[in-house]
Amino acid sequence: MHFTDLLLIGASVLSTATGSPLAARTSTASKKCSSYTIIDTRGTGEQQGPSAGFLTMNRNILSQVPGGVVYNTVYPADYSQNSASGTQDIINKIKTTLSSNPNECFILEGYSQGAAATVNALVQLTAAENTAVKGVFLIGDPLHKAGLSCNVDSNGGITTRNDNGISEYYGSNSIPSGFVSRSLDVCAPGDGVCTNNGAGIDEEHLSYPNDANVQNMGTKFVVDQLTGVTYTHQ
Repeated sequence: MHFTDLLLIGASVLSTATGSPLAARTSTASKKCSSYTIIDTRGTGEQQGPSAGFLTMNRNILSQVPGGVVYNTVYPADYSQNSASGTQDIINKIKTTLSSNPNECFILEGYSQGAAATVNALVQLTAAENTAVKGVFLIGDPLHKAGLSCNVDSNGGITTRNDNGISEYYGSNSIPSGFVSRSLDVCAPGDGVCTNNGAGIDEEHLSYPNDANVQNMGTKFVVDQLTGVTYTHQ
């Protein structure tokens, strides 16, 4: 799967966050993360660096919540779909950062193979590392597990909530129960990687970078996770 050319077209034109039908804001608290790291894990075929899937939302997040940096997960993201080194890099980044800054907050983002690498990291975190992760935002997740309340479609609705991703099978990892309330696993209707249709990489799977609804939803979710506003999943 080669994302680079298709995903970058139009990604830079989305720049502002507006409302989303995701869910109601249920409480407000004072800012809880004065320093945070966004760990951005790209999809297959994207060049080492930031994923096109998060360029717009991360620009918005950094402008709205001071104190943040983006770390781009180092791993091949190649067609073998072996993301184990990406998973380990995510874990190592959290561990080493907390060793020097125990109050650091983390947001984990993953697109496609990068979403799988992220999910596989969640189940390996220590208690302290788990607590430091304030939010998880996934798009086109091959480990999308049917029935989780964090599952939303690209409009923030529930049309893909009961779909399984192409790599989700008995015994595979999925978002752990303790992370569900801190996660959004976004799957566009018709996405052949995170739905039951089995089509693999298709137009819908490549749509997230240029989908204003997704970028706005991601911005809103992450900003709220960092500042203490909570959501109730639909």
